[in-house]
Amino acid sequence: MIFKNHKIDEASKQGELFKKGKRSMSAAERVVQLQEKLYCKAKQERSFKFYVLYDKMYIAYMLSEAYRKVKSNGGAAGVDRQDFKDIEAYGLEKFLRELGEDLRKKEYKPSAVKRVWIEKANGGKRPLGIPTIRDRVAQMVCKQIIEPIFESDFEDSSYGFRPGRSSKDAMKAIKGHLQEGRTEVLDADLSSYFDTIPHEKLQVALKQRIADPRLLHLIGLWLKSPVYEDGEIKGGQKQKTGTPQGGVISPLLANVYMHLVDKVINDAGKMFYKAGIKIVRYADDFVLMGNQITGVARERLGSILDRMGLQLNEKKTRQVQVKEEGFNFLGFTVRYDKDIKGRDKRYWNIMPSAKSEKKVREKIKLFLDTGGHYPAIVVSRGLNAIVRGWLNYYDVPGVSYPAMSKRRMRYYLFDKLHRYYNRKSQRRSSLYGRQAFDILVRKHGMIDPTKYNVKGSM
Repeated sequence: MIFKNHKIDEASKQGELFKKGKRSMSAAERVVQLQEKLYCKAKQERSFKFYVLYDKMYIAYMLSEAYRKVKSNGGAAGVDRQDFKDIEAYGLEKFLRELGEDLRKKEYKPSAVKRVWIEKANGGKRPLGIPTIRDRVAQMVCKQIIEPIFESDFEDSSYGFRPGRSSKDAMKAIKGHLQEGRTEVLDADLSSYFDTIPHEKLQVALKQRIADPRLLHLIGLWLKSPVYEDGEIKGGQKQKTGTPQGGVISPLLANVYMHLVDKVINDAGKMFYKAGIKIVRYADDFVLMGNQITGVARERLGSILDRMGLQLNEKKTRQVQVKEEGFNFLGFTVRYDKDIKGRDKRYWNIMPSAKSEKKVREKIKLFLDTGGHYPAIVVSRGLNAIVRGWLNYYDVPGVSYPAMSKRRMRYYLFDKLHRYYNRKSQRRSSLYGRQAFDILVRKHGMIDPTKYNVKGSM
């Protein structure tokens, strides 16, 4: 997907793309071309409403590219128990053609969403909805159509679930605001955001740009999809709030609705902008940052959310002066620390939070505890998959300082591998004793966290 805000300069590629004939273009290229046209139209005419979009839902190349993306994302089967192998054994072309026909004839009806519960770091659980692959493909087609339209409107202060943006960009923005003197922070937490989005008000937000009733009706069907849990079907047409977490289109819909908050905070005519208050948002997680966050500003934010049918979780929402007390955001801890070289100055220290370190250690422990007889190369590859992902997330050049976390992880791996190989079977190998970590690094390519950089080299 190629939008104006992407970091990578694709201008020359776009030019070549538009010179190609349709017959010589791949499905992915044709989708990108359509998205560019939608994005440019929406960007040039900020009040334009798109009346004819549904006919693109059943175009063959749209369905084909949607399936490719859904498959690349992986995921379990839904209530119909069909996985990707089943679909391809049935015949992928036939599967997509039948889905396209149902959409064209307006006979498509989504299945129930399978609900499972995911363990949270704090010991609680959060619900995850798993639509069928068929429904995920249909949602992906819709996302391919409407995402470029809303991307043209979204604010630069929004970073979550957007093409070309990430948590790293959000943390860079936070550091920039701190350096500019916005050191008072309201770390906001919304109560069950995905479960409380009002359908009627979300549809109003969608109608700011989408005027095709067929597409709006389709989105409404997904919002009201019943839930399958513990052998029972729950919810359905009576549901008036919520977007099922796990749905392909849910993050985009969540961004469309929270965009209303971004607009108010960034509006030059509103009190937040005049007070120098900025917002950094990642999906439903956001912080307000300013020289001062007054009680009036906080009350105004509460009023905005209340009108939207949303609510701050007062127990988890914190207001801090970061020069005196740090805060956590997106798994990072942000603090104003003393200079590590002992000089008489401080610096903005952004590092992995204690909770994130604990979580990655638990993953390492689980892998080793369940792999009592793995060969050394398998141990190395398995640990690399865990460690690399963690390091790539938290090592943000010029923004974060994960050196201490890397050293702690190295020590944990050293100790854990020592224990792992010392408790293995009767026959001792060269990995027995305290040299396991060094041997795995030297001979089997295991990552030494203290020597790893974000490009993946060691």
